[in-house]
Amino acid sequence: QVHLVESGGGLVQPGGSLRLSCAASGSIFAITDMGWYRQAPGKQRDLVASITRGGRSQYVESVKGRFTISRDNAKNTVDLQMSSLNPEDTAVYYCYSLMAGGYTYWGQGTQVTVSS
Repeated sequence: QVHLVESGGGLVQPGGSLRLSCAASGSIFAITDMGWYRQAPGKQRDLVASITRGGRSQYVESVKGRFTISRDNAKNTVDLQMSSLNPEDTAVYYCYSLMAGGYTYWGQGTQVTVSS
């Protein structure tokens, strides 16, 4: 199995930046995609960004140009650099890893709050 540990969440003002990090351990060889979901109060958990082992990334339309996902296979980490944050970005952000067999592991979540 895979264990994911997230860090980097916090409180920022609108227009500010945060960098989220996720470190994976365990059966790293079986991971295909990694990325980030987020869930705001009263809303469903939505995919924000994903990245393959080869570095191909995808983003939800609302964060394109503002968020950048990166992955270091040697260090078994995936990061999410967030800039130009707005209150609509406020949510709990969850790191995930998609396994070759279709199973998904989740991190514990880290709170991102954008408020003045």
